[in-house]
Amino acid sequence: MVDSSAVLAVLSVYIAGVVIPGPNFVAVAHKAASSTRSEALAVVAGIVLVSLFWATCAILGVGIVFAAFPWMALVVKIGGAAYLMWFGCRLIVKARAGGPGMAQASVSGGLRKAFVQGFATNITNPKSVAFFAAIFASATPAHMSPVTFVAMLAMVALVATTWYGFVALVLSHAGIASGYRGYRAWIDRVCGGLIVGLGIRQLLTR
Repeated sequence: MVDSSAVLAVLSVYIAGVVIPGPNFVAVAHKAASSTRSEALAVVAGIVLVSLFWATCAILGVGIVFAAFPWMALVVKIGGAAYLMWFGCRLIVKARAGGPGMAQASVSGGLRKAFVQGFATNITNPKSVAFFAAIFASATPAHMSPVTFVAMLAMVALVATTWYGFVALVLSHAGIASGYRGYRAWIDRVCGGLIVGLGIRQLLTR
């Protein structure tokens, strides 16, 4: 039988964690405004898959593992921060190199590449690791039935797909995408700067 109180407790925590903007939000927003809607949704699919992975780890006790082996948490933290800074710098460099005449076709990299981008962004996202290892894990009961376990994972998939899918659909609207292309270089610089800043902040946060 499903422990509805446990699922609702995790739901309230997870909604707050997803809605707060972070690298995942920036990745989806940027892809939605700069590429096709299908590629933006492919990024969402990659993010959702990793969210299910982290949720599973949290429920099974990844927080305990990180507490017992602090070096593992440090490796994840540094690796995630390094990826964020690399990704952000790449956006800034491409914005400078492309100039105002960049063709929209050059933005599109295919569904597989978009999915990998979403996967990589979330698997190295320090915000996701910290959230699932600490806050999400603390909201889950120590013992639960397999049905409750599945219900929690289904809830994570539903919330993440709904929120990031909404962002992808709204920002891939023709009018918004057209406006983005007119200011793409500046927007890419801002998005890249935000992502680099998130990486630096992660390195400096204890």
